[in-house]
Amino acid sequence: MGLFERYLSVWVGLCIIAGVFLGNLFPGVFQGIAKIEYAHVNLVVAVLIWVMIYPMMVQIDFSAIKDVGKRPKGLVLTLVVNWLIKPFTMAALGWLFFKVLFADWVDPQSATEYIAGMILLGVAPCTAMVFVWSQLTDGDPNYTLVQVSVNDIIMVFAFAPLAALLLGITDIAVPWETLLLSVVLYVLLPLIAGVLTHRRLELNGNSNRIEAFVTTLKPWTVIGLLGTVVLLFGFQAEKIINDPVVIVLIAIPLLIQTYGIFTIAYGAAKAMKLPHNIAAPACLIGTSNFFELAVAVAISLFGMNSGAALATVVGVLVEVPVMLSLVVIVNRTGHWFKNDHDDK
Repeated sequence: MGLFERYLSVWVGLCIIAGVFLGNLFPGVFQGIAKIEYAHVNLVVAVLIWVMIYPMMVQIDFSAIKDVGKRPKGLVLTLVVNWLIKPFTMAALGWLFFKVLFADWVDPQSATEYIAGMILLGVAPCTAMVFVWSQLTDGDPNYTLVQVSVNDIIMVFAFAPLAALLLGITDIAVPWETLLLSVVLYVLLPLIAGVLTHRRLELNGNSNRIEAFVTTLKPWTVIGLLGTVVLLFGFQAEKIINDPVVIVLIAIPLLIQTYGIFTIAYGAAKAMKLPHNIAAPACLIGTSNFFELAVAVAISLFGMNSGAALATVVGVLVEVPVMLSLVVIVNRTGHWFKNDHDDK
């Protein structure tokens, strides 16, 4: 692991602190940045997210999808967890905690927005961080590519309808144009750019060019991630300082969701007798979130200072340290799984 991966939670934690500090020290600066938007999409955040996502998209090889049929179980597990279980459990937990258990502590409008933010996290399966989790658990990189590729294709078509369905259940009006614009901006266009770059780098048959190119971009990926965290927490700085209890209230169901989904997926992988190098990334991909997309859509739909945006930002706060703890669990339980590369 490089310095960034080894101390990922430390860097994110420092950026969270920096964002909150700077947001309270220079509120006017962050308010000015928040106004730089087009069609309800903040352009500064969009650039940072693109910088973060693009190098990952370059690594995706869609030609690898043809090999899915050889070992389908890990992919099936990931897709079932991502699209048939996780979105609905997230919506259910959001409703349970903010409409029932925390109803006396949160006003109805804020509760509805918190639920919306949780739903957007639930319907955005992990993309940008997939390769980090796979690498940290010695996952099969080629199979991880297949999982990411298929997941992204499904997300292009399923994210908007599923988000609209679940948001509609919570009586929230969804502007389809904005939601679809976010999917195109943060998923489809980066995918196209990544595929075109991947093919261009492969023209001379030297696969090392892709690795060298991604390595060159890696510092910018770090800048994109950490810059996004600073901005997001800077936008929410006043709310975090004035009402830290809300952060804890939102974090509780998110923690339950993350560890719960992981338990379901990891148990299913064990029952399906998947090899560890496929089971590990399959479960972690299904457990984590594409928080960049969730944050972007929350901001687009509900605004920078909304409860929905805050809930997705808390998702960032929870995600990294929790996922790193799951990486430790996965690595320490490798002996539970077979070690061969055949999951037939």
